[in-house]
Amino acid sequence: MKQGFAMAFAGGGLDRDAALRCDAAELARLLAAGGRVLPVWRGKPLVVERDLGAGPEVAGLGWVAADSPALAHGAEPLFLGRIDGVAHFACDISDWSPEAGAEAVQAGFFDPSRQVHPALPGDHGFVELRGVMLALSAPEAELAATAKALLHWHRSHRHCAVCGAASEPVNGGWQRGCAACGAQHFPRTDPVVIMLVTRGNSVLMGRSPGWPEGMYSCLAGFVEPGETLEAAVRREVMEETGIPVGAVRYVACQPWPFPASLMIGFQAEAEGEEIRIDPAELEDAFWVSREEMVAAMAGTHPRIKPARKGAIAHALIANWLADWQD
Repeated sequence: MKQGFAMAFAGGGLDRDAALRCDAAELARLLAAGGRVLPVWRGKPLVVERDLGAGPEVAGLGWVAADSPALAHGAEPLFLGRIDGVAHFACDISDWSPEAGAEAVQAGFFDPSRQVHPALPGDHGFVELRGVMLALSAPEAELAATAKALLHWHRSHRHCAVCGAASEPVNGGWQRGCAACGAQHFPRTDPVVIMLVTRGNSVLMGRSPGWPEGMYSCLAGFVEPGETLEAAVRREVMEETGIPVGAVRYVACQPWPFPASLMIGFQAEAEGEEIRIDPAELEDAFWVSREEMVAAMAGTHPRIKPARKGAIAHALIANWLADWQD
């Protein structure tokens, strides 16, 4: 991957300080002595917006102190790590309910709504992370991604997978322990292969059912148990489009907390051109020439909208085009 292509959530330099996670007393001390807490409401992190005259812009994440009233309905803060020696935590406040009529709505693929909290300043609001990921600094983006993925895991894994009893967060939030049977559970990350499939001067683009109009992307899929990454690339492309794949080359990876994936990017060489779509997987797929992709990335293609900046799909496509243009 060439330098200069922005990928959100990667390379923030977070010191995760795993040795500190099992020291509950020290974590409590750090939290009380200036620890920074990121409230997350129903998957949306708190951000601060500043109006510089041309409309509001995201200035950064909305960190609060441990005694902030905004955390009144929150669970125990979970330890994320340290930035410049300062301990950072995240707190799930999803049990807080806004006043009637202020409930955020899930607007299909992307939720553009902004929710404010009465205990916080008006320039603080909970927003969809994908909408602000490039507005955050690299350290804050990594913190936000870690917080979102970790808190989602806790909300979706409240019971022991061995005996079914309720489990509790331990080790700063990086484990759940079951008092009934003693089992220990750890946060999961789902490996996903995402591949730029090329054939000569063209690249294979596809779209899933329910995506916004004009949205096409690289093919992608989850890695199955007992499968290598290269085998997953070939299997997913064959299953979704019927295209056989030969050489596979790793390019880059990106944490993607929607809800908890690691996107592992590859460039793959197709050994055929005939597309046979699996309608259960894709709504459409077709070959796009380099010239057409240049127009798509510029926002001038009549059929394809540009890939989301900050996502690995955008970086894979931009890297491919840059190699061609050098």
